[in-house]
Amino acid sequence: TLFMVLLAAFDVLLSRWSGQNDVVVGTPVAGRTRIETERLIGFFVNMLALRCDLSGARTFRDVLRQIKATALDAYAHQDLPFEKLVEALHPVRDLSREPVFQVVFALQNMPQRASGLPGLTLEPFEAEAVTAKFDLELAMSEVGDGLQATLTYATDLFDAATIARLADHFVRLLQEIAARPDARLSKLNLLSTEERQQLESWSGNTIASTQDGCLHELFAEQVTRDPAALAVVMEGEELSYGALERRANQLAHHLRTLGVGPDVIVGLCVERSLEMVIGLLGILKAGGAYLPLDPRYPPERLAYMLGDAKVTVLVTQAAVRERVPATEAVVVHLDADAAVIADQPETAPLTSCDADHLAYVIYTSGSTGRPKGVMTSHRGIMNLADAQLDRLPLTAGDRILQFASISFDAAVWDLVMSWRVGAALVLAAQHDLMPGEPLRELLERQRVTAVLLPPAALAALPVTPLPDLKILIAGGEACAAELLRPWLAGRSVFNAYGPTESSVCTTVHLCGDERRPPIGRALPNTRTYVLDAQLAPVPIGVAGEIYIGGVGLARGYLHRPSLTAERFVPSPFAKGERLYRTGDLARWRADGVLDYLGRLDHQVKLRGFRIELGEIEAALLAQAGVAQAAVVLREDGGAKRLVGYVVAQPDAVPNSDTLRQQLQRSLPDYMVPSAIVPLAALPLTPNGKLDRNALPAPERRRELDGQLPRNPVETVIAGLFADLLGLEEVGIHDNFFELGGHSLLAMQLLERMRAALGIALPVRLIFMDPTIAGLAEHVEQALASEIEAMSSEEIEMALQDLDETSIQRAASVA
Repeated sequence: TLFMVLLAAFDVLLSRWSGQNDVVVGTPVAGRTRIETERLIGFFVNMLALRCDLSGARTFRDVLRQIKATALDAYAHQDLPFEKLVEALHPVRDLSREPVFQVVFALQNMPQRASGLPGLTLEPFEAEAVTAKFDLELAMSEVGDGLQATLTYATDLFDAATIARLADHFVRLLQEIAARPDARLSKLNLLSTEERQQLESWSGNTIASTQDGCLHELFAEQVTRDPAALAVVMEGEELSYGALERRANQLAHHLRTLGVGPDVIVGLCVERSLEMVIGLLGILKAGGAYLPLDPRYPPERLAYMLGDAKVTVLVTQAAVRERVPATEAVVVHLDADAAVIADQPETAPLTSCDADHLAYVIYTSGSTGRPKGVMTSHRGIMNLADAQLDRLPLTAGDRILQFASISFDAAVWDLVMSWRVGAALVLAAQHDLMPGEPLRELLERQRVTAVLLPPAALAALPVTPLPDLKILIAGGEACAAELLRPWLAGRSVFNAYGPTESSVCTTVHLCGDERRPPIGRALPNTRTYVLDAQLAPVPIGVAGEIYIGGVGLARGYLHRPSLTAERFVPSPFAKGERLYRTGDLARWRADGVLDYLGRLDHQVKLRGFRIELGEIEAALLAQAGVAQAAVVLREDGGAKRLVGYVVAQPDAVPNSDTLRQQLQRSLPDYMVPSAIVPLAALPLTPNGKLDRNALPAPERRRELDGQLPRNPVETVIAGLFADLLGLEEVGIHDNFFELGGHSLLAMQLLERMRAALGIALPVRLIFMDPTIAGLAEHVEQALASEIEAMSSEEIEMALQDLDETSIQRAASVA
C-alpha cells in the first residue's frame, strides 16, 4: 500500500540520518474496526510500534517486504492498547522522551466527502502551531493527485533549517526509490548537487606553502635571521639560536659517522633539558628521524619500542642510561661524550634528506595489545608550520611553553610554533608542570605567552590574570565551553583537533562564547570529510566518521603494512590519494565548521593521553590466572579513571594490587587502571557481546596495607586520600599512586592539605613520599619549623586567631 511504501522510505531516511539500523516508528490507528463503533462519538485512537531492522536489507524492495509483514502483523493485533505494550516491555522511563518510540508517521487517506449543514459551508483549514508530542512527527495526506506533508518537531532538538533539509532529503529519497527500487540502499542519494558542492568546499583547500623544506631547515632560517635570539630556556639555563645551531651541528656530524642518514631511526631517551632539544635537532640535521623514548616508561615498553623500530643508534644521557634496557644499538651520551662531540665541525652537515623523508616516529597505544609507531615526514610538519603562522598571532618575541613530553606529538606543535617565527621555547622540570598552582607559577615566572594544554590540565589551572599569556590552545581531548570561557577575555583561545597520523593537528577553531566549542575547519592543504560506512558524504548535521587527507598524512605504521592498509584507505574523491580513518565521530554545522561527537570504537582520551583499551586488556590477559579481561573509562563521582575487570581461570585467584604492579612493568602510568575488579563472569548483551555499560562500579572498601592513622595529621591526610580516590579507608603506608592517584589528583591533594592543615608542601614531596605516613612527617616538620621561627608574642597572637579545632590540632601536633 502507499502507507507501506512511505513508511519504508521514512525508515530508510531515519536510518541514514541517525546511523542506526534498528528503527522503531509509531503510527496511529483509528481503533474503529467494529461496526458498533462506527457511529459513536469519542476517541478510540491507539498507537502501534512498527520496528524495522535494516541491517540485512540490500535494496529498498527488501525494506518494503519487511515493512509489509510488520504492518500486516501489527494491524492484526491493533486492539492491544499501547499502554499494555509499555507495561509488558518495562522500558527505562525518562521524562525527556516517550517510551518505545520517539518518531511518528501517519498517512491520512480517508476519502474526503463534501460536508455541509443548511446555511453553512464547511472547509478544512490549517491548524495553528501546536506543542510537539514526540521528537518528530511526519503526517501525510492525499490531496488531489498528490501528497501533502506536515512535519512537527521538538524545537529543543531541531531547528527549522534542519527540518527543511530533512524534508528535502525525504522527497529526493522518494524520487530515487521510484527511479531505482533495486539499487543498493547506500547508493540512494540524499544530497543535492548544491549540497555536495558545499560539503566539498568545506572539506579543505590547497594553497602554496614551504612544505618542500625540512624541519631543521626551518630552524636554520631563524639562525640566519637572528642568531642571538633566545631559542630555548630552562630555569637558569638558556641557548640562543646560534649556540643551539652550533651544538646541534656538532652532534649531527658525530651521528653521521655512526651511519645516521635519511630514514634512519635514532632513539632519543633524555630528560627534559637543553640537551633534549640539542639531541632532537642534531638527529634531524644528520638527516635521521628521532624516536622519542620517555625514560619514565617501563623498561619492557622501552625495549619493545627499541626492538620494533630496529634502532641502531641511541642518543641518551648517562644519568638515565640505567633506566634504558640493554640494546645492541650504538649509544651516544650527550653528557659523557660531550668532549668527543665538541671536536666535530660547527657547520651543518650536507645530507640528501628532503621533505618526504621521515622526521620522527612516535609510538601510540595499539588496540592489538602493542603500541604502534606512526611514521611522519617533514612535509606534513612544514605544512603545519605554515598553518600555525596563518592561524595564530605569533611573533619572534613569544615565549612558548613545551608542556607535553616529546613522546607525544603535541610537543612537535610547540617546537614548530617557536622555530617558525624565531620565538623562545620554554622547558621546565616535571614538578613545575604539574597542573594547578605549580603550572600557574611557571607560566607567570617564565612570562609564557603561548601554551597548548589538554583540557584536563586547563581545568586544574587557577583562573588568574596571567597578563603575558596571549595564546591559549586546548587540544588532545574534547573540551567544554565552560572550561574555555574564563580565559577568553584579552587573549586568543583555540580549540585544536588532530590525530598523530595527521602531523599533529588537522583542524583549529578560534573560540568565542559558544555553547559548544567546535573543532573548526581543516588547515590549508589538508582535507577533512565526514563519511558514512560506505565512504559517502553525510548531510549537514548528521553524524559520520572523520576521514583526513592531504599532505599532513603520515606514511603509515612502522612495520605494520596490514594495519596501514586498514586505516589509510584510497580516497573516493581523488585518484591516487589516501584518507586516514580516524574512528572519530563528527558532524558539519550549518556554518561549515566541525562538531566533535566522540569515538566509534573503544579508544579513549584521558587527561590528554590517547589510550586503546584493547592494549590494556591484552596486558591483563597476559597475566597468570586471568581468563577474561575488560577495561572501561568511568566517571564515577565526576572524576575520569580507568577501571579493569578480570575473570579468573579455574583454581586461580588473581590479586588486584598484584595485577596493577604487573601492569606497571609494561604500561605507562597513565594506562594502568586505578582499580581492578574481579568478576565471576563478564556481563553480556543478548547477542553475546560484552556489555560495557553493565560493568559494576568498583567497591569503595578495600583491605588496608598497613596501619590505621595514628595521630590527627595522619587522620586528616587519610581522609583526603580516601575522598580523592573513592575509598572507604586507607592505610598510612598505602602508596597514593598505586591506589589509582595521578598527577592531577596529586595537585588536588596538596591543595586540600594546605587548606586543611595550613601547610603548603612542595610538589616534589608527593612523588618522593606518596604515603600518608611520609606526607604527615613532612607536615609535622614544616609546622615545627614555623613554630621555631616564631617569637613567643607571635605564637600568642597566632593562637588568639585560631578556633578551638585548630588549637586542638596544633596542640596534638606539638
